[in-house]
Amino acid sequence: MQLLPLPRPGDTPRRVLTIAGTDSGGGAGIQADSRTMALLGVHACVAVAAVTVQNSVGVSGFHEIPPEVVADQVRAVVTDIGVGAAKTGMLASSRIIEAVAAVCVELGIGTDIPLVVDPVCASMHGDPLLHPEALDAVRNALIPVATVVTPNLDEVRLITGIDVVDDASAREAAHQLHEMGARWALVKGGHLRSAATSTDILFNGEEFYEFTSPRIATGNDHGGGDTLAAAIACALAHGYSVPDAVQFAKEWVTRCLADAYDLGAGHGPVSPLWRLRANPVEAGDGMRAPTPP
Repeated sequence: MQLLPLPRPGDTPRRVLTIAGTDSGGGAGIQADSRTMALLGVHACVAVAAVTVQNSVGVSGFHEIPPEVVADQVRAVVTDIGVGAAKTGMLASSRIIEAVAAVCVELGIGTDIPLVVDPVCASMHGDPLLHPEALDAVRNALIPVATVVTPNLDEVRLITGIDVVDDASAREAAHQLHEMGARWALVKGGHLRSAATSTDILFNGEEFYEFTSPRIATGNDHGGGDTLAAAIACALAHGYSVPDAVQFAKEWVTRCLADAYDLGAGHGPVSPLWRLRANPVEAGDGMRAPTPP
């Protein structure tokens, strides 16, 4: 696959901010975001919203960072370092979500700076990562500032009430997410296990785009959603249009799934480490010119 260009030695790379929770097991959250960003040649900035206690088996607890501290982290990074894109992950509570949404509006994130909203509600093990009452804040504060929102099917059901079982229900869910205020809605099909392929549907209020990849036979898919959203943000920071960024990220996460590895007694992580073995052409030297957003 064609990848993002790596910065020349000594050049300042593109910067992308992740506003999310940690994963002490290293498979998802800020750790997965930072791993993908680094291997795509992007400098990762972070605003920690929560600290989780988790491993490959599940999440046994989490600690919320005070909302004003989360917002101050975002403000400190953007006003000094500057970022080409941002993404959100686990935000834990309505107060944190509202603080993040407010600071994004203040700093032009979601307008001047593309914002990828990964509305993390639960871990892949089913452990809650968001207080139930915070779903209204996701719908009313966070999604309206999103350049693109990227829920999986479990998150789609929680946010919209739609149980996606086929193409028609996926398109209906994308419509609802767009009506909540996101400029683009991406309904991911990876959790629709009955389908022969993994198809994601992107909608901008006027046109649907479909992105299909073969299913990878692995139980090691921890951090797949974080990795996809982080790759979208990296591509947007390079000036890609949203459809091109989603296409790029879909190819990236599929390759990372193919290289996933065992870790602990549960689910191992998707792995971008394959790029370290990639030859120069595969690694993106001679990258195509990005499509303007």
